[in-house]
Order: sequence, then C-alpha cells, then structure tokens
Amino acid sequence: MGDGLQQRLPRIAGLVTVLSPAGAEAEAVARLAWAMFAGALVVWLLVFGAALWAGSRRSQPRSERSGRRIARWLVVGGGMVAPTLLLGALLVYGLLLMPRLREPPPPGADLEVAVTGEQFWWRVRYLRPGQPPIELANELRLPVGERIRLRLDSPDVIHSLWIPALAGKVDMIPGRTTTLVMEPTRTGVFAGACAEFCGTSHAFMRFEAVVTDRADFQSWLEAQAAPAATPSGAAAERGHAAFIGNGCGACHSIRGTTAGGRLGPDLTHVGSRRTLAAGTLANDVDGFRRWITRTHAVKPDALMPEFDMLPAADVEAIAIYLDGLE
Repeated sequence: MGDGLQQRLPRIAGLVTVLSPAGAEAEAVARLAWAMFAGALVVWLLVFGAALWAGSRRSQPRSERSGRRIARWLVVGGGMVAPTLLLGALLVYGLLLMPRLREPPPPGADLEVAVTGEQFWWRVRYLRPGQPPIELANELRLPVGERIRLRLDSPDVIHSLWIPALAGKVDMIPGRTTTLVMEPTRTGVFAGACAEFCGTSHAFMRFEAVVTDRADFQSWLEAQAAPAATPSGAAAERGHAAFIGNGCGACHSIRGTTAGGRLGPDLTHVGSRRTLAAGTLANDVDGFRRWITRTHAVKPDALMPEFDMLPAADVEAIAIYLDGLE
C-alpha cells in the first residue's frame, strides 16, 4: 500500500471499551463482564488454593483410604459441583439481562435507523413516519436518553456493527434483517467498527456515533434533510461540473443535483461528516483528493475505481466542491 498507515488513519475520538459504558445496553454488558471476571477470579483462587493445599500435604503420611476420600472430594466438589454452581449462576444472570437488551422503543417513537453494511462502508438511513428517509454514510447521530431501534442488513457478506461504549454487537446477514436497540446515556463521540471479517479492507470500515441532546440532534437532522448547497466560487462550480461530467453521479447521489446514483454513498452533505471513507481519511480537501486518485492504495478492493487519469485541476476542483457540501 502506497500511503503510510499513520497518514491514512485519522484519529477517531471516543471510547472503545465496554468497561466505560455510555449506553443502557452497554452498562448491562459491562455488569455481565465484571460478573464473569469475578467468577473467573473465584475459579482461579479455588484452583490455586487446592494446588497449594495438595502441595503442602505431599510430605504428610496418610492412609490409602484417606487419600482416596480426599481425591474423591476434590474431583466431585472442585470438578463438578463448584463449576456447575458458578457457571449456572453466571448463565442465569446473563439470561436475565437479555430482555432488557432487546426491549424495543416505546410506542409512538418517531425515529428508526436502517444501517446497511457494505464493502467497505456503512449506508445509514433515518426513517421518519410519513416523510422521505434521510440518507448519509459512515456516521451515526443519536439523541441522548432515547431508545433507538437500528435495523441492520447487508447486500454482500456478513458484517457486524459494534459500538462498544453504547451496546453489544449484532451481525448483519445477507438476506436477513437483524435488530439492535440502544439508549445512549450521555453525550459524546464513540468509536464503532465492523466486528466480523468481511474482506481485504475490513480494518478500514470504521465509523463514529455522535450522541447529542435532543435539540442539537433535531437541528442536525433537519439540516441533513435539506438539498445540497449551491456551489460557491469558481473552483466549486468547476468541481460540480467535473463531478457530473465524469460520471460520478452514476454511483453517488447529491440531492438537489442531477446526481442520483445508488451504488455508492450519498454525498449530499459529505463535507459535514467527521471523517471520510469510513474513518480512513480526514474529511478535508486533501482527503478527498487522495480518495479520488488513490482509492485502492487507501482502501484495497473498494468498489470505487481510481480516477487518477483526471487532470490535477479537475481533481482539485472536485475535492473543493465535495468539501463544501456541508
């Protein structure tokens, strides 16, 4: 790969650990993790204690019958009864947590998000009753304190959506629709990723979940529903013309223009997103320039072809135009 790893990967902010939860579902998972850690510690202490006790008894004389009786208690108590009780308790505790993890939003909730895992990016659609969906890519915005249902699917291979700080991971299986429910409990930016190997650029399929208060979320959603801004300035106008003229609109959609492609990400407000190419590049003019001309060096096996044959001035103009779509 031509570009250095540190150059290609922008810093994705946010928490990536299940032990610092920011969602109701992640809190339940964290409690289960701590319970399992405690259970593992108990098992370790029992085994270590038994080993120390057995070692201290080796030098002490005892009858054959006494030795067999001790061995029997160790096998039955330590090898059968204790593991059964401990693992059974952990199983019951985990099963009791599951209904909460699957509890749907309350009746009348007006927001549902459909997320499609593709090679190698995320298609995100906000579904609003009685209104057209709002589509974007590689970024998830959520209001704090509200239960949200995510409908997950995939058109190609198995992916798995995981935001460790907010909820557990759920697979996205071709031909099926799975569901993930999450309720963020505090605002912030939280890292997410594909947790199922899905191809060459699996490691470059990241995204961010941005949790804000309801008012900020509603303002953002209304802005995302608007058509693309009119190009401002000669460079942006040239970039728009080059974007349309070179067939980019056959794969990408920009609402308010003639670009209506459905194969690639919707670019209507691409300039407002925090990262580019599913968390792989910084979202700025240089990032767009590199993505257009060095697509496969940045993300191997991406479906988008490289447009390194374009004049440098056209590439620069397209990058400026896309960066301005906020």
